Amino acid sequence: MAGRIRTGIGGWAYEPWRGTFYPAGLRQKDELAHVGRTLGATEINATYYSTQKPATFAGWAKAVPDGFHFAVKASRFCTNRKVLAEAGESIAKFTGQGIAELGDRLGPILWQFMPTKRFDPDDFGAFLKLLPASVDGVPLRHAVEVRHGSFDDPTFLTMAQEAGAAVVLADHDEYPAIAGHDVGFSYVRLMRARSNDESGYPVDELKIWAQKAKALAGQGDCYAFFIAGAKEHNPAAAQKMAELL
Repeated sequence: MAGRIRTGIGGWAYEPWRGTFYPAGLRQKDELAHVGRTLGATEINATYYSTQKPATFAGWAKAVPDGFHFAVKASRFCTNRKVLAEAGESIAKFTGQGIAELGDRLGPILWQFMPTKRFDPDDFGAFLKLLPASVDGVPLRHAVEVRHGSFDDPTFLTMAQEAGAAVVLADHDEYPAIAGHDVGFSYVRLMRARSNDESGYPVDELKIWAQKAKALAGQGDCYAFFIAGAKEHNPAAAQKMAELL
């Protein structure tokens, strides 16, 4: 069964979007609601840096319409460590902070690794086994963003598939574009928006990514986030791709 394609951005509080993506005069507290009306998803970046309160997640969930999803970036204390197998306590703290308050607005959890982190089969396998299937009755889906070429390895791809974790497909000048196996959903991060293009990405490139997203949606929900690069143009890129879809 085909899934839904959601195009989105990273976060929602960004000053250069005010007066461009956000209408002039829009109150800052209403910006998330505007994202909810305009796009299909956003990544929560704040959770990467610090723990949030359950009430905060509940408030975010109320601000957006049915069908909108939040991808939640996992805490850096879970992934930026020498021995991943020792991340259990940090993972429990992260998943238990209140993300279940997002309810049916909860999209995938994004586990992002440093570009210097190399693939260690034993250690990474142990890490994947620490990822919970649910929290407080809410099912969890996991996506791993690995950014070192050593992960472009059949052993890693099989390991991720067996764990039910999506491998993030990155469009980046330096990070490898690793395509994972079918796990029922997919996660794409497009990080090459250009400042000299109003839509961030040339339309011809967006058409190619739109076709890729359609193909991935044959395996389940597809999330395509425009982040980094010329960040001021990312909302326009996400909207243009949604239009092409």
